[in-house]
Amino acid sequence: MQTTIAQKAQFRGVGLHSGAAVRLAILPAPAGHGIVFVRTDLGGVRIPARWDHVTPSQLCTLLDNGAGATVSTVEHVMAALAGTGINNALVEVNGPEVPILDGSSEPFVRGIMEAGIRRQPESELRAIRVLRTVEVHHGQGFARLTPSDRLEIHFDIDFTDAAIGHQEKRLDMANGSFVHELMDSRTFCRQADVVQMQQNGLALGGTYLNAVVIDGDKVLSPGGLRHSDEAVRHKMLDAMGDLALAGAPLLARYTGHRAGHAMTNKLLRALFAAPDAWEWVTVTPSMQDHLPGAGVVAEMGAVFDPTHHLAVA
Repeated sequence: MQTTIAQKAQFRGVGLHSGAAVRLAILPAPAGHGIVFVRTDLGGVRIPARWDHVTPSQLCTLLDNGAGATVSTVEHVMAALAGTGINNALVEVNGPEVPILDGSSEPFVRGIMEAGIRRQPESELRAIRVLRTVEVHHGQGFARLTPSDRLEIHFDIDFTDAAIGHQEKRLDMANGSFVHELMDSRTFCRQADVVQMQQNGLALGGTYLNAVVIDGDKVLSPGGLRHSDEAVRHKMLDAMGDLALAGAPLLARYTGHRAGHAMTNKLLRALFAAPDAWEWVTVTPSMQDHLPGAGVVAEMGAVFDPTHHLAVA
């Protein structure tokens, strides 16, 4: 069956690249609705959260409704929705960019779990099953989808900066792996890149509190890293959000090597351009148990704050 958020969840912050104050709300939506962004500052213009509405952008995922309305940096909230198993939602935002919050998906996940998840038992859930390998390349990087009975993510990165270096991680995304392993990992960048981006009018809302900033072998953000391999975990988080733009749960193994937002979208476009590479399947109860978000609940009686832990039922 499909799911939606039980009641409105609200967030306030700034856009990472614009630096502008922004409000975002996630609201319930009916079965079959999917995830749709709504620009409240533009009179309620709707922008579907789908791969075919992604337009080229620097350093983030940007959606375009085809008539000039856009919303950018959607990947972290999309990852939170996918990681908690939300199939249908209206995401209202009063500007062109989603708030960066702490640079991860954790605040979105906590807000969703506080609001609750409502099952839609009258609805049938369909998933996209990958039938054969699909792969795209750019430079030294590649992204690949291969058949699997669940969503798996395998990512590796290689940076010259000693604070990151080579990192590699594989995860089966079933049964709360996103919440346990990825949701709190923050976006990262080099100090030199911050200066260059800001000179080009980007990262105007970036601080040491909403990104991991590194300089060679040093981590400049207060408190250091949340995980020794936080960088690759965040790349997996981004991939989770970008893959959610398929419009339905994916049953596939995703492999990313030096991949990013643009390459993951290129991969989805290659998948859907090949009718023999995928098929729709009806999700059975046993299949649903292996989807991201299945069984994730807020611990009973806990106060919902940054020290609150999420558990898997």
